[in-house]
Amino acid sequence: MRALILNCTLKPSPEPSNTDALASHVADALAERGVEVGTVRVVDLDIRPGVKTDMGGGDQWPAVHERLLAADILIVASPTWVGRPSSVAQRVLERMDAMISEADDDGVPVAFGKVAGVVVTGNEDGAHHVISEICGGLVDIGYTIPAQAWTYWHLGPGPGPDYLDEEKGHDWAHTTGRTMAANLHHVASALATRAWPAPAQ
Repeated sequence: MRALILNCTLKPSPEPSNTDALASHVADALAERGVEVGTVRVVDLDIRPGVKTDMGGGDQWPAVHERLLAADILIVASPTWVGRPSSVAQRVLERMDAMISEADDDGVPVAFGKVAGVVVTGNEDGAHHVISEICGGLVDIGYTIPAQAWTYWHLGPGPGPDYLDEEKGHDWAHTTGRTMAANLHHVASALATRAWPAPAQ
């Protein structure tokens, strides 16, 4: 089984990423279950605006798209900025929009039978809104969202230190992340045993 984490931080490599740090705990919990986990820091790539799988002109999204098709589990990891998902996360969802019209040889949309979850960090409130925004988009694209398929860390309203600078709340975020990983793996395993039907005509 394969999982792909799309880290939608605004910070390019090699700058430390709070979002990557929390997502790594979920990745470790998936790896303990035998899942092969890969990560893409999206901001490091030339991902063009648009809603097609390939926007041409050096667009690097097609390689990410191939990894999405190969993954059974998707995790979109985003910081909270002004109470919303990052602009990188929004671009990811816009590019994934093309998957709605893509299907396999049996007519099954390519995201059907795949599961997804969300990781959020931020030193301001808004994590539940970010989770809702991203999950809503992923469901539209065709992903299945298991029960409690998310974890987050923040310090509540107002600015403050970042995840990597503050230990408060880590135990809860990590425990919730392990539950998230278990639920994603459980539902992905169940879906793998039964082919998803094509949409009714």
